[in-house]
Amino acid sequence: MKRIIMLAAAVTAALHAQAPSASKIATIAIQQAIFQTKDGQKALADIQAKFNPVKAKLDAKRTEIAKDEDALKKGQNTMSPEAQQKLAREIDVATKALNRDTDDANNDLQEENQRLMNDLGGKIMAVINKYASDKGYELVIDVSAQSSPVLYASNGIDITRDIIAAYDAGTSAGPTTSAAPKTQASPTAKKTTPSGISAKP
Repeated sequence: MKRIIMLAAAVTAALHAQAPSASKIATIAIQQAIFQTKDGQKALADIQAKFNPVKAKLDAKRTEIAKDEDALKKGQNTMSPEAQQKLAREIDVATKALNRDTDDANNDLQEENQRLMNDLGGKIMAVINKYASDKGYELVIDVSAQSSPVLYASNGIDITRDIIAAYDAGTSAGPTTSAAPKTQASPTAKKTTPSGISAKP
């Protein structure tokens, strides 16, 4: 009986030795990581400072159009048909111009946003590669994209905060001018970050 138990134990040990070790997998919200680094926060602040005056001008134009629309509505019974048509044409011209200016501003903002992502994307990928190698991770999955196939992931495997800390520890906050290495995939920017110019009326 004792011999059988010893044999069973030996077989169990052999099976454990032959079983493949579990792969270490981590998740990261890479856009969050980029924008929450010191460099990312500074770059976002610079972008917002650049586009705030543009947004203020567009808001002022939008307010003027709203006033004219209100005046046209209130003057339907007091204004002459000619005056109503003239004001309606002015509103239409101003609205089309505002829409063009808004689209142009949003395109410019997206270019700045993409430039930031391209610049910091390569740097943070280098941090992720080193971190994953040092910690023995075999796979790191980006879950920040809306099209991410990940339906559930434990918070315990999220390394976003660790990557932010590792990046900030190794990179001083300051102007970001270097281009992302071609060998690294740069994350795709979303139109929601940084804040976009107000939508068309």
